[in-house]
Amino acid sequence: MGKQFFLPIKAVGFAALSVCASGVSASTPTVDEMWEIIQQQQETIDSMSAAPASSSATHLGGYGELHLNHLSNDKAGGSDKDEADLHRLVLFIGHQFSDSVRFYSEIEWEHSIAGEGKVGETEIEQAYIEFDVSPEYSVKAGVFLMPVGLINETHEPDTFYGVERNSVEKNVVPATWWEGGVAVNGEIAPGFSADLAVHTGLFIDVGTGDYKIRDGRQKVGKAKADAYAYTGRLVYRGIPGLELGGTLQLQSDLAQDTYSGTIPAMLIELHANYQKGPLGMKALYAGWDIDEAIESASGSAGSSEQAGYLLEGSWKFMSEIGAFVRYSVWDNQAASSNDSEYQQTDIGLNYWPHQNVVVKVDYQTQDVPAGKDEYNGFNLGVGWSF
Repeated sequence: MGKQFFLPIKAVGFAALSVCASGVSASTPTVDEMWEIIQQQQETIDSMSAAPASSSATHLGGYGELHLNHLSNDKAGGSDKDEADLHRLVLFIGHQFSDSVRFYSEIEWEHSIAGEGKVGETEIEQAYIEFDVSPEYSVKAGVFLMPVGLINETHEPDTFYGVERNSVEKNVVPATWWEGGVAVNGEIAPGFSADLAVHTGLFIDVGTGDYKIRDGRQKVGKAKADAYAYTGRLVYRGIPGLELGGTLQLQSDLAQDTYSGTIPAMLIELHANYQKGPLGMKALYAGWDIDEAIESASGSAGSSEQAGYLLEGSWKFMSEIGAFVRYSVWDNQAASSNDSEYQQTDIGLNYWPHQNVVVKVDYQTQDVPAGKDEYNGFNLGVGWSF
């Protein structure tokens, strides 16, 4: 009511100014002419008052990737992997409540078809509120990605080389990894930022023989919360093109109070990422030190140490085309003297017809423990983000 009343009054004012501007010698407009002037001024006011669509407080985005794998299995009697997969389609939804309070979410559909008996999943990877408590510090609460590694927080397909995400962060970190909790982030000194988080923990069902760290992701779906976890990260970005980071995480009980005793664990992750013109270099180490009780509880010798590392070099020899080579090593039973180490070499090309659209091809070779699946061959992919 107030706005509807106010705008016509303003329109009349504009109309009166228009009449005055025409000079005292001008004839006085008729009632019909005055009404036409008011209508024209009202349209002008409405167009000035309407906020442009780009200034909306709600924002949409997303990313996706389609993969084609042609991999032969060198294991005796093993099955080859020849398949096409819409690996994931992700939708971002964010909302800015005020200058200091915002919402962020990420909804993902994996493998195209989700439902009972289907291969796919529907997941909410992020859903949190973030508050700015000062110009340097913010706090977030909800479901968020763990501050660890190279790809866990930034994994849009146009941001990394290779069709598949690297095997070390997949099998050791384990990316993509999210939890529910509270986190603080801020710049603690020029070039240095830090994260501190208290959140839900992993749950490895050792009673069924599970022991791999990736087995423990609960994805905050009725997650067991008998034991919490604590994460701290320090990152240095004081030199253009360089990122040095390290994460320390403490899990108070990987078994979440389902075992006769607790199984605490500690993760140490270190990485370097350097981009100098067309040349790029990446290195990462991630290692878990787990209570030895996991070995007897799960029946998996050597699982008290799970670790891996990778080295990657890349060269963007044209503005739209880059090549890379990556060497990865990981072991989920590293405390054992048995042969349990995996090695993989990837070499390939990325082509960006647009900075947010990428076509990828690579060739992978593996060296695996005796009797395990050993996949060698080609991968092809297309990805996008917006």
